[in-house]
Amino acid sequence: MSDKYKTESGKLYYATVTVAGWIDVFTRKEYVYELMKNIKYCQENKGLELYAYVIMNNHFHIIATSHQQPLNILLGNLKSFTSKKLITMIDEHPQESRKEWMLRMFKYYGTGNSQNEEYQFWQNGNHPIELWSDKAIKQKMNYLHNNPVKQGIVARPEDYLYSSANALSILKVLPFSGE
Repeated sequence: MSDKYKTESGKLYYATVTVAGWIDVFTRKEYVYELMKNIKYCQENKGLELYAYVIMNNHFHIIATSHQQPLNILLGNLKSFTSKKLITMIDEHPQESRKEWMLRMFKYYGTGNSQNEEYQFWQNGNHPIELWSDKAIKQKMNYLHNNPVKQGIVARPEDYLYSSANALSILKVLPFSGE
């Protein structure tokens, strides 16, 4: 891995994690809740400190840190575990009309990638950007919270359920106390 995408424990980062081929997987709530369950596990057991997030149809953004391990390592482990679980869920979902197509696409993206056994669910990397100032944090937080608004899914960020902008969201985040 290039040093460009390595992270340091304890530093705050903005990262984007994208489904291979930008395939719209998270249109089914079961898949979103599985991802959220795994993020929550990382919060409770792996030292993930989450400050903001949004889960879109084919990617998610986070602002996070970890004092236990570099964030890129934690995200790599999260991606590895969730990819296997989500592939199985897609394969076993009785109403998944796009099952064969999605599995064929994930197999296609996995071909030739020595990091995969068979399928590639997530794109390689997550390109973390260190957030060095309150201004940078606010800019990224506004960007990720407004993602569903820009996509025309909701009128206001707080109306989107799969986001830290929504007070009813399953995932809890740490408060950002910047000015």
